[in-house]
Amino acid sequence: MDFPRSAVAAIVFAAGLFTTTPTPAAEVSMASGSVHFSTPDGWTEIMETSGDPEVRAFQVPDPSATGQTALARVTVTVKQVTSINDFRAFESEASSKAHLLTGYKAGATADPSNLSYTAKESGVAFSYRELYWFKGSYAVQLRCARPQQSQAGAAWTAAFDRGCAAIAAQLK
Repeated sequence: MDFPRSAVAAIVFAAGLFTTTPTPAAEVSMASGSVHFSTPDGWTEIMETSGDPEVRAFQVPDPSATGQTALARVTVTVKQVTSINDFRAFESEASSKAHLLTGYKAGATADPSNLSYTAKESGVAFSYRELYWFKGSYAVQLRCARPQQSQAGAAWTAAFDRGCAAIAAQLK
């Protein structure tokens, strides 16, 4: 029995939806081009939402066994705001969510726009860094989350932190 080409194409398309692999990250544009940055080589985009807020999430591959149980990732969230008070509310809401994480412990920072803290995810200790900016009519959050200890070693941890800092420098 021969299937019509359109049926075969539909089956191939549907199968592709279930077997898509994350795409490598590179140049990223958000908020209709108002926010843009590039990611380090090797980072993989794992989530993208449109609308308000708009979110992009990137996996930072950890080649060690730690990477099999703990997802190192960087997320950028952009939300339209009308005033500095709306920005502060966005920042406060995100900060409040962080305080609810299991084992939350604040790091040494007095700047509410630059948070560092630790918490646990599925029993694994994570280090978090959150940075916030008020850019034009947008609130921007950069959130970097990685295991505190990775079997990939200090070089991997330093590369993760450099990548996070490089995105922060572009978002300023």
